Amino acid sequence: MPELLDIVDHVLAWADDGEQVEVCAVHERETEVRAYERQVEALTVAESQGIGIRVVRDGRQGFAHAGTLDLDVLAETLAEARDNVAFATPDEWCAVAEPDGVAPVELDLHRASLADHPTEAKVAAALELERLVSDADPRIVGVESAEYVDSITESAVVTTTGIRSTSRETGCYLSAYVLAGGDGETQTGFGFSIGREPGDLDPERAAADAVERATRLLGAVKPDSARLTVVLDPWVSAQFLGIVGSTLNGESVLKGRSLFADRLGEEVGASSLTLVDDPTNVAAFTATASDGEGLATRRNVLVEDGRLLRFVHNNYTGRRSGGASTGSAVRGYASTPGVGIQALVLTPGTRTQAEIVADVADGLLVQGVSGLHSGVNPVSGDFSTGAEGLRIREGALAEPVREFTIASTIQKMLQDVLEVGGDLEWLPMRTAGVSLVIGDVTVSGA
Repeated sequence: MPELLDIVDHVLAWADDGEQVEVCAVHERETEVRAYERQVEALTVAESQGIGIRVVRDGRQGFAHAGTLDLDVLAETLAEARDNVAFATPDEWCAVAEPDGVAPVELDLHRASLADHPTEAKVAAALELERLVSDADPRIVGVESAEYVDSITESAVVTTTGIRSTSRETGCYLSAYVLAGGDGETQTGFGFSIGREPGDLDPERAAADAVERATRLLGAVKPDSARLTVVLDPWVSAQFLGIVGSTLNGESVLKGRSLFADRLGEEVGASSLTLVDDPTNVAAFTATASDGEGLATRRNVLVEDGRLLRFVHNNYTGRRSGGASTGSAVRGYASTPGVGIQALVLTPGTRTQAEIVADVADGLLVQGVSGLHSGVNPVSGDFSTGAEGLRIREGALAEPVREFTIASTIQKMLQDVLEVGGDLEWLPMRTAGVSLVIGDVTVSGA
């Protein structure tokens, strides 16, 4: 980390009077191991580093980046960013972020043990996961993938406006996609386990979840069309919330691409819904103490008791919207700061999925969806996606079902939430999942 700071400080020292300069440097190491048929199908160990330099002068922005930290190249990159200023259109809201007085939260997100973990042990973890899945049930006829993935990331952001930020984070996960077969059919299942270091991972749970999800769908039929109470499994609700989060993005709002653009202060969901983006929560896989502009991240309550309170912003969208950044800038070194959710979660309820299902007389547990992003319109809110799961009859899981579509609108689904489960799960993504009960959803099947 001192080396990264030394490099960005060196570049910042080249800044001229009358210009704002932002320097972002990133160093990342990643490992990915994929096992197949008891052998290593793929092994990738990669290390990348680079720098992005943004120059703002008189409301014009120029940007350039390089995939190296060599000082000679950095001088050329700064010169290129300055040259690009001349081609930019003036924008009164364009400026490098300034310190906003929010102190960064001290987060314990780095584990030295991951850096020291030998590649051989990572390979062994992927192979062991595949073995656990293959041996768990005779109905498992194949393993599409059994993976171990990790990353070690260090970054630094400094600006001529006084920002000086560093971060160090590690993360790893195991994931398995399996095939269950019987009577000429196959079904798929997915399981995972996440952590900061290999010792946090639970391969038995990842394997068991994948096997259960695949085998319980064997014999699935197309259900009759109906309007039903739907229970979204945490894996599905996390994907759904990711779509909702994209509509609460300040950039989408400014561009007229959000269905909630003019609804601040209004009731947009059931009173049981409180939606929070909190990258300071160390349980989140994507937790971080600073955002892409070097500002401290913070807990942003977006929807509280069903009422829309705020959108997430970076410095630009916050200023242009008449406010300020919410510490929600996202970026890599090769891009200028964007804006987005970072660790989105619904405040959980108290009951387990089994307890929730026990109160559903006629419904459907959705454990998987397909074509979700292509089937959702973030402007109109129209929602339609293929799905699979299990029917719920008189409070018990019944026959498995597949090849059906669930359709509604995002607006109606949020209003029709009947309960938020207590089975919160953090996933290897920017959203957490929880069992989510939604009433009156159109199920189109046979």
